[in-house]
Amino acid sequence: MRKISLISFMMLIVSTSTFAGGLLTNTNQHAAFLRMLSRGATTEIDGALSNPAGLAFLPNDGFHMSLSIQSAFQTRNIDASCEGLGLNKYYEGKASAPVIPSLFAAYKMGDWTLSGFFGITGGGGKASFDDGLPMFDAMVIGGLGAQKIPSNAYSLKSYMDGKQYIYSVQLGLTYKVTDWLSAFAGGRMNYFTGGYQGALKASAAVDLPSPAGGTIPVGTELIGIDLDCDQTGWGFTPVIGLDAKLGKLNIGAKYEFKTSLNIENSTKENSLRMIGAAESELADYKHGVNTPNDIPSMLSVAAAYEFLPVLRASVEYHFFDDKSAGMAGGKQKHLTKGTNEYLAGIEWDVIKRLTVSFGGQITDYGLSNDYQSDTSFSCDSYTLGFGAKLKLSEKANLNVGYMWTTYEDYTKTSQNYNGTGLSGTNVYSRTNKVFGLSIDYSF
Repeated sequence: MRKISLISFMMLIVSTSTFAGGLLTNTNQHAAFLRMLSRGATTEIDGALSNPAGLAFLPNDGFHMSLSIQSAFQTRNIDASCEGLGLNKYYEGKASAPVIPSLFAAYKMGDWTLSGFFGITGGGGKASFDDGLPMFDAMVIGGLGAQKIPSNAYSLKSYMDGKQYIYSVQLGLTYKVTDWLSAFAGGRMNYFTGGYQGALKASAAVDLPSPAGGTIPVGTELIGIDLDCDQTGWGFTPVIGLDAKLGKLNIGAKYEFKTSLNIENSTKENSLRMIGAAESELADYKHGVNTPNDIPSMLSVAAAYEFLPVLRASVEYHFFDDKSAGMAGGKQKHLTKGTNEYLAGIEWDVIKRLTVSFGGQITDYGLSNDYQSDTSFSCDSYTLGFGAKLKLSEKANLNVGYMWTTYEDYTKTSQNYNGTGLSGTNVYSRTNKVFGLSIDYSF
């Protein structure tokens, strides 16, 4: 029973970010990001999120707005092997978010600019593992094996779905302190909503001898798990920023403070059943239980330079202080450091109405074996993006971008594979592709 009860950890964070950014933070919210990646020193409307202090240098007073729609598709795969259990299987997980909206707005009047942003700043999709996970198979095989029930004497079916969204609304005020310096202060309200649905059933495939005497007939449930749990929570993020426009050089900086966020369970179904034992619940998913899910603080510093009237480039650095953000089970303690990101982009006005661009990003997490799990794993990566901006009129622009991420496989070898006391290895891998378009309009 001890081995089987470990399944209570099985759905901690199934659905992770389908965006660029840190472990729990989405930074790409606009097609301009997809096509260039480095936008931390922009003075265009997408700066309402990436560089709000830069909005002081919008070209005209009045209203500026942008609507962005993105589609993200991701895979999360595990190549599992444990010789002692006879386990050698490739598990495929898919996550998709076909429609991801973001809205940007600003009203500039003289030295003051009021700005707002709405988007999905964390999570953003649904992850599905139709064949379960290695931890399911390992714990069931190990648990029933301890009762002298061989793996060919039962059938095992399992699945797991998880979804996670953090909806955010940001408001703030930018003030142009001098002709070249501006400052921003504001805040973002975050609403977390997520859910987990999963089931596991191991049934006797042949008649089995019962420990209490007699026979366990074919089809009898040996182990069963059912879970249907929704989670919600609120948190507030203070945001400050500075922008310095020095001729052809523009420098943008932004700091987002840590967001304390707890999520509360609203559980419809939660049962763990094992033949010969009383039915129980998965402790982490009992109704009303609260779990920490903090959004880490984030520092962004960027510089953009205009080499020619038609040629501009930008470099940028992000730091996410993940180790100081509370996670379920204190998981953040197993990180070796916070997340570091390095970004660069370049754009060229091919003709007066058409701009093409390209960019890249390197993401370096502080991963460790104790942090990585079947239900929540990350991989260091590099991202490339390209696209274009089309000037539709003097007041309207269309941005189109495509971004894909190449991940470095993470190999985790354990001498106590999923609590079985046997050695085993999981190789974690991921893919990510995002397409988006945005309409910017000023009036």
